[in-house]
Order: sequence, then structure tokens, then C-alpha cells
Amino acid sequence: MNIAVSMTGSTLNLISRIAPPLAGRLAFALFCHPIRRGRVRAAERGVHTQAAVGTMQVCGKDVVTYRWGDGADPVLLVHGWQSRGSRYAELVPRLQALGYTPITFDAPGHGASRGTSTTILEYREIIRQLQDQYGVFRAIIANSFGVTCAFYALNTGTEAEKLVAVSGVCDFGYLPDKFSEELGLRTQTRHDLRRRIEQELFPGQTGVWDQFSANHTPTTISIPILVIHDEDDEMVELEQAHRIVNAHAPRARLVVTSRLGHRGILARPQVVGSALDFIAEHAEVGPVQVLG
Repeated sequence: MNIAVSMTGSTLNLISRIAPPLAGRLAFALFCHPIRRGRVRAAERGVHTQAAVGTMQVCGKDVVTYRWGDGADPVLLVHGWQSRGSRYAELVPRLQALGYTPITFDAPGHGASRGTSTTILEYREIIRQLQDQYGVFRAIIANSFGVTCAFYALNTGTEAEKLVAVSGVCDFGYLPDKFSEELGLRTQTRHDLRRRIEQELFPGQTGVWDQFSANHTPTTISIPILVIHDEDDEMVELEQAHRIVNAHAPRARLVVTSRLGHRGILARPQVVGSALDFIAEHAEVGPVQVLG
């Protein structure tokens, strides 16, 4: 375990013994705010600088958007937590070569966008506005937390012809549970964190743990789905991918990779190739594939 993570968890547990509400507030603040803003990596810079850059307003925050192409045949690229749109740099020119217009964004509190945090509701609003501007997406490619957001968007009106879900989180409750597990938080603080998420992030909404999960009302999503997940993913367990596929069978197909982990998987040739083949062709669902 990272030393900083271990020390943070130990500190929160100490506080929880003395002032439980304070520990809950601190855990909630840590959960809601990205620890760092992802920067444009050197390998991404060439593609990133070629984008047509735009802005939109979401919940009073300026959100930066990126487009490569004239807007025809749009493919939406949805990044994850503590990430940014430039992480799709390997996919962008390949999508352009196939005649698609890649479109992405930096969520609030991420990349070049304003704000200090974001929610699944803000992701949905960004996706909705992009759909209003560009029309039905030929495909959506999403990563990590972005997968959860993409499924919620599709469940609430977004239209796309295909979905590629890379290293995705199925269960919305997995997010605070994994966060609490990594920090080693005491049970009381874990419960307090969940309560604060319900009451402070989504006031007035019921059943948030179900409705924001990727396996919620799967019959409302009728498009082909490709799920790509690494068996050595250190952040999101492979079981989350299986839960997505099982819920959306027979329309979903799973590709399991190995030795790629969670970070940087979007740039790996076998992942890029699988995603592009699926988008460009009439993919038929089939058995699990394992790529080395």
C-alpha cells in the first residue's frame, strides 16, 4: 500500500475514535475531490494540440471540450476519475482514419476544466449537451468511472450505436467501498461516507446505489457492448466486468487482457485494436477472449 494512503487512513481512523462526524466529513471530502489533475502527457501532446477546443457550462462550471474532425459520425470518448480527455490520444487518429469524428471533454475538476470535483450527474449533462450538438454517437468509448457514467447516460436518454467499456466500474457502490478498503477505514466511517454521498451529492434522490450502476435496468440499453478489462487491474476488479457482461448478455462481449493493469490501458495496441475493430465492423457477441 502507498505510504501516503496508509497514513491518511490511519489518521482518519484515529480521528474517528475521537470525533466520528469529523472523520466522516474528511473522508467525504477526500472521496469527492480528485487528488491530482491529470496533465497532458508528452506522448499525447501532438494529438491534443490538433483538437478544436470548445467550452460549455455545466452546473455553473466551465467544461472544456475537444473535437477532431467536422462533427460527422461522432464517437464520444469518456475519461475516468483523475483523468482527462487526452488519454485517448492513441485512439483519436485511428478513429479519424476510419472516418469518425472523435469528441471528448475534461470533466469538472479534471484536466483544463474549472471546478474542484464532479459527479455522475454532471457527466450525464455534458454527454447530453454533446449529443444535442453532434447527434447520435456512432459509438461511445468509456474508461473506469467513465464507464459507469456512460451507462447512466444511456439509461437516461443518450443515444449511441455501440459502447466500448474499458476497465469499467459496474456497481456504483463499489466506488466508496474500494475507497474505504484502500484507506482501511473503520466501519462507522464507511457508513458515514455512504450516507453523506446520498444526502450531500444526491439530495432528494432515492436508490442512488442501484440507479447509477451499470447493471441497472439493462433492458433499456439494446446496443452491442464490448467490455475490455485486464485480469491484473489493481484498481477495479475483473468481477466488475463480468457483472456488466452478465447483466447485458447476449449483447455484451468480454475481452480479458493480462499484465496491462488499470493505468495506461487505453494506449495499449491490443486494446486500441479491439475497440476499433468492434466499432468499425458489425461485431457479433461471442465467448470470452483472452489477449496476452
